[in-house]
Amino acid sequence: MEESISGFKVRGDWGDIVEHGERIALALRETGTDDDAFYEFDDWRPKSHERIDEDVSEKTAEQASVGEGEGEQAGKTPGGDLQTAGEKLTESYEKVEENDTESAMESWGESIGHVARAADSASRKALRKVEDTVYRKVMTQMAPYYFDNELVSANVQEVGRGENGETFVFEVNVNDDELKDEVSDILADYESEIDRWHVEAEKRTKDVAAAEGVEPPAEEGGPDSTMT
Repeated sequence: MEESISGFKVRGDWGDIVEHGERIALALRETGTDDDAFYEFDDWRPKSHERIDEDVSEKTAEQASVGEGEGEQAGKTPGGDLQTAGEKLTESYEKVEENDTESAMESWGESIGHVARAADSASRKALRKVEDTVYRKVMTQMAPYYFDNELVSANVQEVGRGENGETFVFEVNVNDDELKDEVSDILADYESEIDRWHVEAEKRTKDVAAAEGVEPPAEEGGPDSTMT
């Protein structure tokens, strides 16, 4: 593993980058990090059963997607907001006729707000219709697969193919400097204390349970320690 100001980087085969992601996820957990941002990264990081041009590509496209705006979060369609805008505008005219200038201005402002929210929702929906295709067909040919939130910035890319298989580079940066120092110390401990790291494999307990006619065990959240 290489460590620099830009993050923690490893170069190797698929198993190497999967292990790198597991180590960083476990190190973050050991610092006490246990929030939505952590689980977003833990879900995105490459897994042993995944393929970069299928699974990681899909997860990257999903996390890069334009998020919901205020109107969508409120469950309002663009048409619904425009209808409300019209009602507020009518209400504003009525207040003017009643010489209630303050209320008229308030209703007029609300009307403008609903128009703006409708436009925002419509724009976001239009972008989502094309962004997935554009990302999959164009962006992944020009840039690495990436992840970014308030906790972690990361990218992984295939850099070569040969007789020994594919070679990848996976770089992860912890955005908070103090937390990054903690993670660095923990990763250093892993390097010096762990003889062998067992890469976490996809659990198929449901298939086994069905074959044996028993109930599958309850799944536990978060990464498990893979140290020996």
